[in-house]
Amino acid sequence: MDPIPPAKVAPLRVTTDVVIFTINDHQLQLLLGRQNEEGDAWAFPGGFMGPDQDLQSCALEALARDTGISGVYLEQLYTFDWPAPDRGDRVIHVAFYALTPWDRLQDLPRDANTQWFPMGQLPALSREQATVVETAQQRLVAKLDYSTIAYEFMSESFTLSQLQAVYEIIRREKLDKRNFRKQVLGLHHIEATDKFRRNGSHRPARLYRKTHPGQVTIIK
Repeated sequence: MDPIPPAKVAPLRVTTDVVIFTINDHQLQLLLGRQNEEGDAWAFPGGFMGPDQDLQSCALEALARDTGISGVYLEQLYTFDWPAPDRGDRVIHVAFYALTPWDRLQDLPRDANTQWFPMGQLPALSREQATVVETAQQRLVAKLDYSTIAYEFMSESFTLSQLQAVYEIIRREKLDKRNFRKQVLGLHHIEATDKFRRNGSHRPARLYRKTHPGQVTIIK
């Protein structure tokens, strides 16, 4: 087999893109960074991988640098290869998705160049960006059925109603309260605390916590 002449081999670079989700105001939301002063171009947190980095560290460092967010759940999503013959090189996009509870973001300094968008109100994205977002959302929905990934949106303590709301927001459907609680408690991935939370005039609701915080468990 004849080797490809070096002049015909396009330079190859690898970049990581991080799709980070949270839940706020009863909506699944996505963080994007502003790319120009007009605010009509947005991008995911990310950056090119350096010679001393692996993919995971590149994604984590880019997320912390671009948003100040660290210590969150991060999972490799998919590798995208979009030809760009006019650019003269080849860029491989390795996408990750990250999840964080909303309350963990409250102590971060506000950055005018980043903004959380409800999934139903995203700004105009490129075809490639839209594909990444759609793939990440599909992965998130799918993992609800066989893992404890929904717990990554929860605060340190939470009520069963709050946990059910996360499932309903992501799935975009109502769930039966009794069946949901029976299933969740039967898995033994959360445990009751001795604390309660009052919501208006309703009876105080018991607070729960994760039995394995920081860990997503496969349940099927």
